Amino acid sequence: MAQMHAAVVTSFDEPPHYQQFEAPQPSGDDETLVDVLAVGLHPRVRTGAAGKHYTSTGKLPMIPGIDAVGRRPDGTRADKALVDVRRAIELPDGVDVAKVAAAMNPAMSAWVALRRRVPLQPGQSVLVLGATGNAGRMAVQVAKRLGAATVVGAGRDAKRLAALTSAGADELVALTDDDEATGRALGAAAAEVDIVIDYLWGKPTERAIMALLTARSDRSRALDWIQIGAIAGPTIELPSVALRSANLRLQGNGQGAVSTEAYLAELPSLVDEIDAGTIAVRPTPVPLADVEEAWSRPDAPGTRTVLVP
Repeated sequence: MAQMHAAVVTSFDEPPHYQQFEAPQPSGDDETLVDVLAVGLHPRVRTGAAGKHYTSTGKLPMIPGIDAVGRRPDGTRADKALVDVRRAIELPDGVDVAKVAAAMNPAMSAWVALRRRVPLQPGQSVLVLGATGNAGRMAVQVAKRLGAATVVGAGRDAKRLAALTSAGADELVALTDDDEATGRALGAAAAEVDIVIDYLWGKPTERAIMALLTARSDRSRALDWIQIGAIAGPTIELPSVALRSANLRLQGNGQGAVSTEAYLAELPSLVDEIDAGTIAVRPTPVPLADVEEAWSRPDAPGTRTVLVP
């Protein structure tokens, strides 16, 4: 059987290893092999490699990853590393493949959330909870690009939080260990938002929901809460009164929440925004052979590690 080099997970407790792996073979007309050009090392890739993502099968060995930029046998580019051609789109000539690989996954979460889950209406306001991560920073940019009048960014890292003004944030809220002070700050800055994009979940979300609803002037006006990440914990404790006393609508955005067709329909316009630099993250190219070292090295603010051949 044909062999290839890959980042192979042999234990959920270790980084992937650069080693030879059996090359996959197409099983039908809907599949094709592609030469991978760039793969973003996203948090979603890390949780999958650790067997902690909800889509994990628990089977080893495995090659982690959910998207990539690759070249089809006919020479055209596809934004997905998957060999299912029904889940791939062609990229424009001359596009920066490392930049697309770095930005597509984190930017897509907010882009699809505000285009498909709760379509953002021009002039509405958005709170990004967990805005100091790469995906959160891009969510600020996405919300502004799609017409939000006001974007509130909330996060713990003071330096990254301050930098969000240059990404388009109109107001900033520091999430601190002082629950009462944080609640007052959230209520003052974000009580009247229309949509919350939540990358945190856990205790910060528990507190934020009640802080916003308590301070909201008209609780009958819809507050759409879109759960995307769970950096602060996988569960929350939600008082029933939060749902009875306000028009709070909870939903999520992730694999399974939106059809493949809907995702694919959104990708070309998102690629254009990334290519133009209106939704930005700086790629840090790293050879695939150095995946073990890169795996444990955190990304600097505003950057994303991209594995390249």
